[in-house]
Amino acid sequence: MKIRNLLPALHKPAGRDDDHTFYSLQHQMNSLFDDFFTGLGVAPRSLAPGGFGAFMPAIDVKESDKDFTIRAELPGVEEKDIEVTVTHDTVTIKGEKKEAKEDKGKNYYYMERSYGSFNRLIPLGVEADANKTEANFKNGVLNISIPKSTSAKAKGTKVPIKSS
Repeated sequence: MKIRNLLPALHKPAGRDDDHTFYSLQHQMNSLFDDFFTGLGVAPRSLAPGGFGAFMPAIDVKESDKDFTIRAELPGVEEKDIEVTVTHDTVTIKGEKKEAKEDKGKNYYYMERSYGSFNRLIPLGVEADANKTEANFKNGVLNISIPKSTSAKAKGTKVPIKSS
């Protein structure tokens, strides 16, 4: 007997998930964990998207003729925990989100801590003037204004099209 006959199929068999014993078991286990954590309003960090310590801020990037504007939503992050680095063609936003909750009562003590770090690399596509970049942080929102370099502005030359 070939050992291959003893192993589950490497591809999903045609038909329903529960047609195969191993897929049925996996489906039941996933449902068990989903049902358990649904009522608690939390998910274990290892099952959350990105795994342990994952935190991915929402970022908007806008480009105009003169500059780039980047807006990053960083709720719960303090200004001292954010680092912005600008090179001639990229912007890197790094940071850490730390949170601790403590609640004491007559018959109970509740303590919860969470930590997540992030690192976003944003390619600009054209040369930026890193020395004139400005960033401000207010109410959990980071705004970065990056002027384009004069050489980058000069590279965008419109070419007239002639009809023959």
